[in-house]
Amino acid sequence: MKLKFSKMHGLGNDFVVLDGVRQQFSLTLEQLRYLGDRHFGVGCDQILVVEQPTQAGVDFRYRIFNADGGEVEQCGNGARCFVRFVHEQGLTDKREIRVETMRGVISPRLEGDGNVTVDMGVPRFSPQEIPFLHDDDVVIYNLDVADETLEISVVSMGNPHAVQVVDCVDQAPVGEHGPLIESHERFPQRVNAGFMQIVDPHAIRLRVYERGAGETLACGTGACAAVVAGIRRGLLESPVRVTTRGGDLNIAWGGEGRPVMMTGPAVTVFSGEIEL
Repeated sequence: MKLKFSKMHGLGNDFVVLDGVRQQFSLTLEQLRYLGDRHFGVGCDQILVVEQPTQAGVDFRYRIFNADGGEVEQCGNGARCFVRFVHEQGLTDKREIRVETMRGVISPRLEGDGNVTVDMGVPRFSPQEIPFLHDDDVVIYNLDVADETLEISVVSMGNPHAVQVVDCVDQAPVGEHGPLIESHERFPQRVNAGFMQIVDPHAIRLRVYERGAGETLACGTGACAAVVAGIRRGLLESPVRVTTRGGDLNIAWGGEGRPVMMTGPAVTVFSGEIEL
């Protein structure tokens, strides 16, 4: 089987994007892992698949697979690449589209300056919706990790996030604590671990250890979750500039019951064809 693909990235968070509208394919776990392998395949953090919608009132279906082959619910940087891809491939001429994901509908919009703004939906905080094993919905939880007790906030942006505040992201134990938080027994479906440094009420620095991918250069849903957590804790005020290792995102949130808006770049690196 030969598959056409595009290699794209949002602030260094990179993707193999597949057109499932004009190509018919079904990929095994091994084939997904092969695509994501940086030595033997194309190499990426996630594989994105563009498909026809399965419900009325939306333009496309959006499926996301981590480099380990596991399917996940949401990816913010991928959503920006998604809308640029469907434009570049001539699949739509709409500036704003409605896209069906595993956890609901998002609305990415291609801006005149080339950036993409995505309505990432309303964040959720109930432990049952994360999911996170705890009875009550509170802003800060204690989590025992490697003989330490961390203070975290849990947020679902369509996928689960655990956000903690650190003094300096450069010195944060992302490589040590990240995988321990990701696979912690209190997160039955694993979790993305965010390490947030407050610069001022409108600016943070952020590193994210992503579920199924490890630390990435940027994480769009992680940026949204961090800003939401910071605002709920009284540390931030909307809008917030989020500086990742791959670049900056702008996040705005109007508070409880309101959607999170994310704006940032999306870049096509190259297109090709691979035999699987």
